[in-house]
Amino acid sequence: MFNIRVYGILISEDNKVLVSDEFIRGNYYTKFPGGGLEFGEGTRECLAREFMEEMSLKVRVGEHLYTTDFFQMSAFNPEHQIVSIYYKVYPLEEIKVPIREKQFDFDEEQMAVYHATGETETFRMIPLESFSEASVHLPIDKVVATLIKQA
Repeated sequence: MFNIRVYGILISEDNKVLVSDEFIRGNYYTKFPGGGLEFGEGTRECLAREFMEEMSLKVRVGEHLYTTDFFQMSAFNPEHQIVSIYYKVYPLEEIKVPIREKQFDFDEEQMAVYHATGETETFRMIPLESFSEASVHLPIDKVVATLIKQA
């Protein structure tokens, strides 16, 4: 079974990369914002929906950056193969959600979400000069992080 994921690379005007710090099923992950493609939607539509759901942020989905070109088994279901698609995204409005300074800096409301759903997330900006593949946890994200640094 294939699991299609769509992620956005948002680099601010002051050269900082947006990441999502997530607590999922008892584990911590830093990754790019985005999520799963739903039946009946296109990849760009999916990404715009994910930014609205996760950050209440309207974005313009820009140029395609990368699509997985190697086998990657899901970290959560060994019967699923992950295919991830990455686009540059550009905010159409000011970011309103809190942007954290420290990794995994969840507030009380975010932890209440975790207790209700088993997962939560917060957002952080990493200066491009210090951003690298070590900044993110997922194998495909590491490939994209290297591409970002080479651009």
